[in-house]
Amino acid sequence: MGRGEHNRSSSSSSSSVFSHFFSSALRTKRLLSPSEKSAVDGSDHGLSRRLGVFDLILLGIGASIGAGIFVVTGTVARDVGPGVTISFILAGASCVINALCYAELASRFPAVVGGAYLYAYSAFNELTAFLVFAQLMLDYHIGAASIARSLASYIVNILELFPIFKDNIPNWIGHGENIGDVLSINVLAPVLLMLLTLILCRGVEESSAVNSLMTITKVVIVIIVIFAGAFEVDVSNWSPFVPNGMGSVFTGATVVFFAYVGFDAVANSAEESKRPQRDLPIGIIGSLVICIALYIGVCLVITGMVPYTFLGEDAPLAEAFESKGLKFVSILISVGAVAGLTTTLLVGLYVQSRLYLGLGRDGLLPSIFAKVHIKRHTPIHSQVWAGIVASVLAGLFNVRMLSHILSVGTLTGYSVVSACVIVLRWKDRANSQVSSSSKQEGVICLIAVAVLGFGAGLFFRYDASFIFLILTIVLALGVSFALVFRQVYADAPGFSCPGVPLLPAICIFFNMFLFAQLHSEAWVRFVMVSVIMVGVYAVYGQYHADPNANENIYRVAPYEEA
Repeated sequence: MGRGEHNRSSSSSSSSVFSHFFSSALRTKRLLSPSEKSAVDGSDHGLSRRLGVFDLILLGIGASIGAGIFVVTGTVARDVGPGVTISFILAGASCVINALCYAELASRFPAVVGGAYLYAYSAFNELTAFLVFAQLMLDYHIGAASIARSLASYIVNILELFPIFKDNIPNWIGHGENIGDVLSINVLAPVLLMLLTLILCRGVEESSAVNSLMTITKVVIVIIVIFAGAFEVDVSNWSPFVPNGMGSVFTGATVVFFAYVGFDAVANSAEESKRPQRDLPIGIIGSLVICIALYIGVCLVITGMVPYTFLGEDAPLAEAFESKGLKFVSILISVGAVAGLTTTLLVGLYVQSRLYLGLGRDGLLPSIFAKVHIKRHTPIHSQVWAGIVASVLAGLFNVRMLSHILSVGTLTGYSVVSACVIVLRWKDRANSQVSSSSKQEGVICLIAVAVLGFGAGLFFRYDASFIFLILTIVLALGVSFALVFRQVYADAPGFSCPGVPLLPAICIFFNMFLFAQLHSEAWVRFVMVSVIMVGVYAVYGQYHADPNANENIYRVAPYEEA
């Protein structure tokens, strides 16, 4: 009898544990009413509101354009030909749609940190938001370490232009001294990361000034490169414009899509924007449009200067100018690469700290991450932690080996943000207008669009019959029209993404199409990180999280004034 009671007690305890887990995982963050949002946006607590629209545009450009504009343009052009310009236009158009989704949510949500994590918390649930954060953060950590090593290598290359340093700088200082396949010692990369972390800890005004200076330097150099190259263009090199067919153009678009990644950093600066509802959409879309124009200009110049078959592999743009006797431009390109990598790294570290701050406030991470310095108005604990993680990775490990598992978080975040736009249009969460059955049907449709996009990507990747690709596209269109006619959509307050739900559905489809083009190790990483973070949530997050924490949002670190 006692054993039976014990079994019933154990069964009851197990069901209670699972019940608590699922009830916690499905919690959502309340979307504030317009009056509550205005109160938060106008608050003078928390982070310091110092960023104007020009700062936000430069922030987006700084995050998006790194050294890749001088390398990726040429390497893809070797495979696509002059039609690489079309590849950049197609990828840019896709990113514009993603940017429109970000812009709507950035203007609709209170001006607080969080970005994609915050949007997922309100539109879906707590666990989904936590998983989005985990995927994004792993991308940011590995990306920051990889960029820091590239920046260290570029700086050493510039120093070696001087005879005193030529062949006198050991590999372990900047280029990396490999010890086996995993370890690789690099001293300069962590030093650079710590310097940038110190700048970010000083305050958003100081870090924004550094980013603005470096971004303007970078953009000016790109413009000089475009104008200098324009005088060396031979239009006969543009014929034929698409020598390898449109298939290569579409393949090129899937590669260069990641050259635009970074505009979403603007959404994470909401709490430091002076006029977030107006300026955030302008910053997101404006920075992306400028990046598209710069990429197109570089593509036209590089394919017009040299026949695309003659472009080099490692430094195609620099080699193209050297072949025309313009060596000074190749030196400018190296300076531009340093400026580009610096801004990309600076903004990446900035975004990491703001994401940690958001999770610390909500209780999904220890409260130390939620503290804001009373004088500097920066999340110093979060910022230092982000710098330490990146420094350890950059200083000790050959993180470039991990580069092929990057972009998982980016594509996941973009897809979830697009889905959030659709879900939050179904109803105003403050008024609760949609039935649970209707929402479940809609979520199933969104999942179907994502799965069909991934399937289409697999068919494209493995050269399956064209019929299968067409079939998945037709099915995705059918599901998208089901979203149109089976749901009722409200107008969005503030900036409104056009074409909802079709444009966001196209975003989800194309993002998952790109997901299928990643290395298979990236898919494994997605599953492994998700499983691990579900475990972390089960052990810690579900017991400490408070979805309503941001309604009493600002906690200040007990630092001394000095």
